Amino acid sequence: MKRARQYGIAALVLSGLLALQPAVAAPPEAKVTLLTTEPLPQYPGKEVQIIMVEYPPGGADPIHRHDAHGFIYVLEGTIVMGVRGGKEVTLTPGQTWHEGPDDIHSVGRNASNTQPAKFLVMLLKNKGAPILTPVK
Repeated sequence: MKRARQYGIAALVLSGLLALQPAVAAPPEAKVTLLTTEPLPQYPGKEVQIIMVEYPPGGADPIHRHDAHGFIYVLEGTIVMGVRGGKEVTLTPGQTWHEGPDDIHSVGRNASNTQPAKFLVMLLKNKGAPILTPVK
């Protein structure tokens, strides 16, 4: 009986300590700025959108897709990009990357926890389609 009581007290103390553990914080969110949307009359139903994405230090994107061809050009900092089933790539200023309309963008993050990163994305997509769609 005494041993059961000791285990009960130990379990109570342990559960209290676990409750004090800090929650894992989500990475800081990226700032996305729409720069332009242009229709493509030569390609009915299509448009181009250009956005600027700014990752704060440690910033990352949730898993998503664009349902578009996405062309990335890095302006500042270092970013890591990847699509489901592909290899992660590390990009620095002046480098480019492409993701297709069927790709699941599984990795998109700032490679640095101390410096911001900034890049442009040109999306060739269906007119009126959202910039991105979250994927679980």
